[in-house]
Amino acid sequence: MTTVSPSDFHTGIEASVLLRARRGDGEAFASIYQQYRRVAFNLALRMLGDAAAAEDVVQDVFVRLFDAIRGFRGDAPFGAWLRRLVANSTLDELRRRRWLDDRFDPADSTAASAGPTPELGAEVWQLLMRLPPKARAVVVLHEVEGYTHKELAEWFGLSESYSKSVLSRSLRRLGGSLNGDAEAGSAYV
Repeated sequence: MTTVSPSDFHTGIEASVLLRARRGDGEAFASIYQQYRRVAFNLALRMLGDAAAAEDVVQDVFVRLFDAIRGFRGDAPFGAWLRRLVANSTLDELRRRRWLDDRFDPADSTAASAGPTPELGAEVWQLLMRLPPKARAVVVLHEVEGYTHKELAEWFGLSESYSKSVLSRSLRRLGGSLNGDAEAGSAYV
């Protein structure tokens, strides 16, 4: 089975490029877009399971980033800051589509047709697509992107124990799917 690797938001950005972008330099901003667009898209796609929706989220993030970058204080690395913007925007899209509602039926979604990304093996992608959107978002944000249960609880407006429970059930479900255990693989997350 192919493993899922964390995104490349940790890749550094030249201080001069960041400074020029903060001053409104279009070429510097284009450089940032070229450096981070693919990793931003992959994060949104992993969470949404829908390529068109992921592309919309990324476009929206970079349009907003053009103004928001002026307020970047540098308290955290730029990539971590941008990753948070992408994750927040993707969660907003999930909420807008009401995909974070536990009653969502993944069979009604076009998520399964989005296909694998180069970073995600086909088998891993198919397993993730079996999860309801909220569970998939928790798995991706915690296991792939490295966010804590405290951060997830804040994002979802729920308790840390809820986040831990969703993750545990999701991983158990994925493990059951891998082992051919129909009962564990079909358990509601």
